[in-house]
Amino acid sequence: QHKDAYQAILDGVKGGTKEKRLAAQFIPKFFKHFPELADSAINAQLDLCEDEDVSIRRQAIKELPQFATGDNLPRVADILTQLLQSDDSAEFNLVNNALLSIFKMDAKGTLGGLFSQILQGEDIVRERAIKFLSTKLKTLPEEVMTKEVEEFILTESKKVLEDVTGEEFVLFMKILSGLKSLQTVSGRQQLVELVAEQADLEQTFNPSDPDCVDRLLQCTRQAVPLFSKNVHSTKFVTYFCEHVLPNLGSLTTPVEGLDIQLEVLKLLAEMSSFCGDMEKLESNLKKLFDKLLEYMPLPPEEAENGENAGNEEPKLQFSYVECLLYSFHQLGRKLPDFLTAKLNAEKLKDFKIRLQYFARGLQVYIRQLRLALQGKTGEALKTEENKIKVVALKITNNINVLIKDLFHIPPSYKSTVTLSWKPVQKADASQKRASEDTTSSSPPKKASTGPKRDARQIYNPPSGKYSSNLGSFSYEQRGGFRGGRGRGWGGRGNRSRGRIY
Repeated sequence: QHKDAYQAILDGVKGGTKEKRLAAQFIPKFFKHFPELADSAINAQLDLCEDEDVSIRRQAIKELPQFATGDNLPRVADILTQLLQSDDSAEFNLVNNALLSIFKMDAKGTLGGLFSQILQGEDIVRERAIKFLSTKLKTLPEEVMTKEVEEFILTESKKVLEDVTGEEFVLFMKILSGLKSLQTVSGRQQLVELVAEQADLEQTFNPSDPDCVDRLLQCTRQAVPLFSKNVHSTKFVTYFCEHVLPNLGSLTTPVEGLDIQLEVLKLLAEMSSFCGDMEKLESNLKKLFDKLLEYMPLPPEEAENGENAGNEEPKLQFSYVECLLYSFHQLGRKLPDFLTAKLNAEKLKDFKIRLQYFARGLQVYIRQLRLALQGKTGEALKTEENKIKVVALKITNNINVLIKDLFHIPPSYKSTVTLSWKPVQKADASQKRASEDTTSSSPPKKASTGPKRDARQIYNPPSGKYSSNLGSFSYEQRGGFRGGRGRGWGGRGNRSRGRIY
């Protein structure tokens, strides 16, 4: 009966500032009484959301959730998602709050609007919508984030993951790994499969393509925290042994200053503890063994007078050897007779000579490092130089323990060490994780990601008979891929779609 009056309010959006201010308040206030004018009312409010006067825009945005009823909700969510591109901070906060309030009315409807913009919207809208999901979803209560809602997020995320940049991929892994329903063994297994798909482990590996290498590393970094005694890393470890190790020397990276070879070996070492049954175990163990030999030099030949025939001692690459020896030790457990039955006697003898030479060099450095750190506590250990020495001591001790195991007759694979860059874990931590993994009803606590990988200097021990380089401690933070979206991480193209409310 007051339809004409409401139409007059709608027409107010074409008037002056005062009329617009009144319209911004009254259009939403009486909206529910005029369902036949719903479309005109929403369009009128949208005009106000784009007004030149910032105070009118803010008022109009603030009232948008009142239009989110029934079938209109996904449309309002879509509109609010597009408004995330605002550069006015107060306006941007209003949009965030409005989205959160309609989330609580109908989470799936709101997600429908957000995902439609992520899939089809302009790049700035897409970027901000993904950021909104990655920061706000975890703040929503359980009654909003139901199992059904989480399943919807997973289904829609899979569509987006068909065409993403590396940075977006990292954000989506953050979103998905935070979902309660994916905290179980089968949930983590699903996530690992998603990462494997993204890493494209079926493709031929191209070591000279920085984007190809970067993509594999970024994906592997996302997968590593998901592996456990029940969620195996076999597919990744196999790919690294078969395709990456043989090309280790020719890897290229777009990340400046990154020791790409060490980074690869560290990831392999971290994954090797959770490798399941491997099809070509012997052949992959052989590839790992051959690569280890490259970093385990033979002692320099002695001249007749006992002096070195060569001028220089071989360099001992401790950081590389820690990773390779650890990976070999982990996989060797699955084929304990590899060194005795699969190698000929000559090869085994050669390996033992290399181990012995390396162990002698190790003992010298362990003594020097212990001496340098003796009596130092608290603040003294926090200086950059001493921090490096502490890590160096961890590395050399680890190698020492592993070499002793391999010197047993027959070689033993029983010792356990914590990799030098990982936080020391209590003895019962792995059992606790294993028991968490077997129960899917209660989600395990989020595993700590450990300390940030900070850039550290190369440690050069004092030169002497066993002069050596402890390797680079360049621990790249887990970041985003280079390149644009797309299977080859190429661009998605600019989708200038304009207003598509």
